Amino acid sequence: MNNIYDLIIIGGGPGGIGVAVESKILGIENIMIIEKGCNHSQTIRKFYKDQKRVDKDWQGKSVELIGSIDFKDGTKESTLNYFDSLLDNHLIEAKFNCEVDSVKKENGIFEVISSEGTFLAKNVVIGVGRMGKPNMPSYTIPLSLKTVVNFNLDRCSNGENILIVGGGDSSIEYACELSKTNEVTLTYRREMLTRPNPTNQEMFSSFLEDERLSAKFGVGILGLENERGKIKVSFSDNDVREYDRVIYAIGGSTPVDFLKKCGVPLNEKNEPIFDANYQTPTKGLYIAGDIAFKSGGSIAIALNHGHKIATDILANS
Repeated sequence: MNNIYDLIIIGGGPGGIGVAVESKILGIENIMIIEKGCNHSQTIRKFYKDQKRVDKDWQGKSVELIGSIDFKDGTKESTLNYFDSLLDNHLIEAKFNCEVDSVKKENGIFEVISSEGTFLAKNVVIGVGRMGKPNMPSYTIPLSLKTVVNFNLDRCSNGENILIVGGGDSSIEYACELSKTNEVTLTYRREMLTRPNPTNQEMFSSFLEDERLSAKFGVGILGLENERGKIKVSFSDNDVREYDRVIYAIGGSTPVDFLKKCGVPLNEKNEPIFDANYQTPTKGLYIAGDIAFKSGGSIAIALNHGHKIATDILANS
């Protein structure tokens, strides 16, 4: 309790790493990252398949890095290795397996209340991301199907008949990868895909044309039932089909309850309110990474958040 950090960052993803490293480079020394997982970059570790391509640019659009971090195109593995080196080389203190419950500001100092006690800081950055808590479908998933309904690629086997639900980059990558060893159908509620980047769009079109997978567009799902161990899916066009596994790739949700417990004001859409430098109306309290832009997913944009936040903290110190 006697040690007051210059900066505590909640969340060890690209946004949090970016804030920590850029702050150290600018001369802010007393910094700590708090991450509830066992290591940094939990979204990349959990939701990216091995050797997944990781691009600097986002959805086909060039992203210019504005800070000192030289992030380049690579793979899941090379990206994690690069972030390892950033944390090691800049001597960033990190506390893993530590979950933050809330943040309060008293007499100009933040109290970060966690599973390992209360830490004090002059500034706090919340970069917890969205994908740690996936969006859930509106209908109930039967408990008996929990082991065959996924929100990532865990537990997938070869030779399964798989339905993938979603229309973003992750759903496309899951579908194309799994179609190499499984029968795969992708379903999306809209008539066409508009969200994936051009590279993924082209890859999906090629797989579809070659009949390596199938698609069902313009329909929703009404519900799931257990049919003798299979998943019976009822679609809004009155079609009913059975699958061995269903994978939802429908993005993550804003951690509304947690943000409220940290004193972050939200707008009418339950999105955090912040200024051009990602500072909330509470001075010294910032937002970084996926929760600062609704589409989420861009590592380079998250790193740019880090530079802007670090620069603003220095200017206000």
